[in-house]
Amino acid sequence: MISQPATAPALFIGHGSPMNTLETNGFTESWSDLGRVLPRPRAILVISAHWFIGATAVTAMPRPRTIHDFYGFPPELFAYDYPAPGAPNLAQEVADVVKPYWVGLDYDQWGLDHGTWSVLAHMYPEADIPVVQLSINALKPLAYHVDLGLKLAALRKSGVMILASGNVVHNLQLVRWNRPDAAFDWNLRFDETVATQLAEDPVSILRVTDHPDYAKSVPTPDHFIPLLYTAGLAAASEGRADAIVRGYAMGSLSMTCYGIGTEKFCPTKAEGAATLPVRVPADQSNI
Repeated sequence: MISQPATAPALFIGHGSPMNTLETNGFTESWSDLGRVLPRPRAILVISAHWFIGATAVTAMPRPRTIHDFYGFPPELFAYDYPAPGAPNLAQEVADVVKPYWVGLDYDQWGLDHGTWSVLAHMYPEADIPVVQLSINALKPLAYHVDLGLKLAALRKSGVMILASGNVVHNLQLVRWNRPDAAFDWNLRFDETVATQLAEDPVSILRVTDHPDYAKSVPTPDHFIPLLYTAGLAAASEGRADAIVRGYAMGSLSMTCYGIGTEKFCPTKAEGAATLPVRVPADQSNI
């Protein structure tokens, strides 16, 4: 008798600077711990802030390339490769499970961007678990992404980990290099509001867009939208997403991470997130 895979956890990871790939700090150690503590998935579906396009698509190539989608960082980071296999069959499952929404199968355009591999470099450094990415459709309203999260929840029952990667608070114009572990008051307020919403009523996550600090915390939607998938996943299953790693970077970034089905992981506070190159304006680095 063939055993059925256990329901896989779902995560939202505040990924911050791509330099976290090469560094050991409180956040990357937490990501490594997640990879050790959580059950090994059969595959990973990632929703990354950095595939923000005018369509909904999923990578369907057998060998996705490592994309270095940023500027001004050292050569060591551009040389980094994460050679995880793709999963064309899973890509088709994604397209099927969200119907009647349409998802295109991308056989040759994208790959794995740093929102994916900067995290998986620590969670699964052997790069031996199949990975696919789902794009963020920039043309759709925010409610669309929550609804897709609700539909994608079925994949967890077949052992697929769904990992959303972004930052709840992500304002690059207001970063302060001299405040590496600090958070502005508005950052703290909005981040705490989101944590409460996800713990108590994730399906209503869009209520946080009415918060007085939303505009400053989310000046662009790309890094916030992955959280909406986590909210939908939580609403479809456990009914809550728990803050499992808390911390901040450079005043205007939240590094908070959330988990669904992650009871075996001990929540932690972290420090020491990687910073940004000083020779390139933060809002031009594409982090």
